[in-house]
Amino acid sequence: MSEEPPETDEPAILHAHSLPGRPEVDWEELGVHSLAVGNLAGRFAARFGAEAAARLAGYLHDIGKASIAFGQYIRGDALSPDHSTAGAIVADALFADGIDRAMARLVSLAIAGHHAGLADGSGMGDRLARDVPKYDAWRSLGLPLPVSIVPRLGRPSGVSAGYRMAFLGRMIFSCLVDADFLATEAFYAAADGRPVGRGDHAPLAVLRDRLDRHFASAFAGRSGPLTAKRAEILAHARAMAAMAPGLFTMTVPTGGGKTLAGLAFALDHAVAHGLDRVIVVAPYSAIIEQTAQVFRTALADEQGDAPDVLEHTGTVDWDAREKESDDDGARDAQAKLRRATENWDVPVVVTTAVQFFESLHANRTSRCRKLHNLARSVIVLDEAQTLPVPLLRPCMAAIAELAAGYGASVVLCTATQPALTQQSGFRKEHGGLDIPPDRELAPDPEALYQLLKRVSVRHAGPVGDADLAAQFGRAERMLCIVNSRKHAQALHALIRDLPGARHLTTLMCAAHRRRVLAGIRADLIAGKPVRLVSTSLIEAGVDVDFPEVWRAETGLDSIAQSAGRANREGKPATAPVVVFEAADHSLPKMFRQQVAAMNDTLRHHPHDPLGLAAIREYFNQLHWVKGVERLDAATLDGHPYPILPTLAESFGPTGPPPAPPYASIAKAFRMIDDAGRPVIVPWRGGDEPDAVGRLVETLRHAPVPPRDVLRQLQHYTVSIPEAAYLAMLKAGAIQPVAADRYGDRFMLVQDIGLYSEATGLSTDPFGMSADAGIF
Repeated sequence: MSEEPPETDEPAILHAHSLPGRPEVDWEELGVHSLAVGNLAGRFAARFGAEAAARLAGYLHDIGKASIAFGQYIRGDALSPDHSTAGAIVADALFADGIDRAMARLVSLAIAGHHAGLADGSGMGDRLARDVPKYDAWRSLGLPLPVSIVPRLGRPSGVSAGYRMAFLGRMIFSCLVDADFLATEAFYAAADGRPVGRGDHAPLAVLRDRLDRHFASAFAGRSGPLTAKRAEILAHARAMAAMAPGLFTMTVPTGGGKTLAGLAFALDHAVAHGLDRVIVVAPYSAIIEQTAQVFRTALADEQGDAPDVLEHTGTVDWDAREKESDDDGARDAQAKLRRATENWDVPVVVTTAVQFFESLHANRTSRCRKLHNLARSVIVLDEAQTLPVPLLRPCMAAIAELAAGYGASVVLCTATQPALTQQSGFRKEHGGLDIPPDRELAPDPEALYQLLKRVSVRHAGPVGDADLAAQFGRAERMLCIVNSRKHAQALHALIRDLPGARHLTTLMCAAHRRRVLAGIRADLIAGKPVRLVSTSLIEAGVDVDFPEVWRAETGLDSIAQSAGRANREGKPATAPVVVFEAADHSLPKMFRQQVAAMNDTLRHHPHDPLGLAAIREYFNQLHWVKGVERLDAATLDGHPYPILPTLAESFGPTGPPPAPPYASIAKAFRMIDDAGRPVIVPWRGGDEPDAVGRLVETLRHAPVPPRDVLRQLQHYTVSIPEAAYLAMLKAGAIQPVAADRYGDRFMLVQDIGLYSEATGLSTDPFGMSADAGIF
């Protein structure tokens, strides 16, 4: 360790956080906070061998508060000084060479960004050269700094050294910011005499036992070949839970009970190997409320509650545009606590690929704080091969690194085949995942496909909306899936007077969609008319069973998912699945490559376009025909920004300290170009008509947003494009909730007339059509 700077006179009493209106004796001492954060961050990182580095980050993150300037600020006598840079300076200077030196730079980056977010490493030299208030009194805290911070990561994953270092740095950052948040939360909760409201979850073994009871009830009295096959798939997957953690595949056609079989394996595997949680990741275009509800039902306690299941969507990010400053300070440290509070500290998480993978490439504190909880977890990726092609290789690198370096088990759960493995033709040098056949959790996928085949697929060529409406007129129970919200609204307008006409898009809030789907299922079971127009959100994780499905041209994998909404119970006659070119609507640009590959595959496999051979050809063409560069093709400010080569160049074992471009990668890695801005809608059609009003009023009067309120409010939000958001804001159609505390984080739609029971939120009055959304 190198020599530290000389001591200077500083205040004898050092504080981390104040309590306005209370005597200083009640304030939190800096040494207490630093030790609490360091020890907690170290405990988090111990799960992946970086305990010393994370502990160092926690001990040093706030030593900039050991200054006269900060003492004046916390007492209300001055503006907030920079307190994050001091710890970064000390951490960076502690170690002179080797891996310790490289790790010190990662720790330094984490400390510097623990309020403002991780910055690009290339600018760290300027940050370390800042003129900051003298903070030498930090030595009086007696913090037990480690003598080495070399990590003990798991086996190599095949990624570059630069990628591995950047990934580790983000995980250390996650440990630091979550520990800082939790320690601050605990201090203020204790000061107010209120419980924190975290923890007290059932162990995974208890959840496994509840699931066993659910299965016993679900299978009781049921018979038939499909029920028997589902039971066989379930038993086969659970029998493999004792296998060593790592990568798995689970190839089960839609209707084979894949969702609960995957959960059962995950719980059994986690219990067998002492893993911490189960995280189920739905396709990036999917809605997750049904999957979460299935899990809540299966894992409910004796009172019928399921507090151990967290539903965390990818479309509701309350903090997406929250300005993160260098210092939140301490006079109002609860401002930090007003940010989103999800850190996935629950046994079972249901989320989307958008939330999962964008967080793994994020730089903001609120998005990154949960990442350390991915270590030693079981991650079930549903339909993983549907990830966006331009980001496919970075996503696969993250999967490989989690499994190899962080003790996670990852299950690639698909209805077709695992298109991302070396064994399926995805080359090793391009990041193909090595998953041997003996780690396939389903019994004989080829035989399962033949047994569970229950649809026939044909291409009808160009079809206009008038012809689709006529087909709806002839078919009392039919589903038509289209590629944009604009098309869905236009087609629904043509059939809305037909019996059973329904519409489903993300312009409807989750609670509304859930009620619509419940009505659809009930009517289908009762044999009543159901004519449904939907975007692709219905394709994965939504349990509906139509006798006929029409699908606008898209990728073959999406057509297979659409086919999963037909004849789910395997009736003797096969159900028609009709693919068509939308004659009255242009194909969204993001689907063009998939449609070209799909049409080529259909020409080669006209009789069995969803067979495993056809699926293999489709993915081979999609991934390789136009070059591997397409699989890592993010853009930054309109220019190509391949993520894996960029990270490879950010560190070399014999070169300068690592300089991961965290902020640039976070900006470039976008699974959906315009994910939109969330607004709260006053939908009143649920069991509690004034639920939104009650939740908003609670939010208005809470000093910190209650986690249960935020979790409930995500069911009453709709994400709208930025332009529509700004137009509604200008017109006064949306207003902030408690702007004095939350700014524009929580925006409430003011006019209930803007929300239709049939089609959801309308932005048409503001010159904005539904055209900007595909889901």
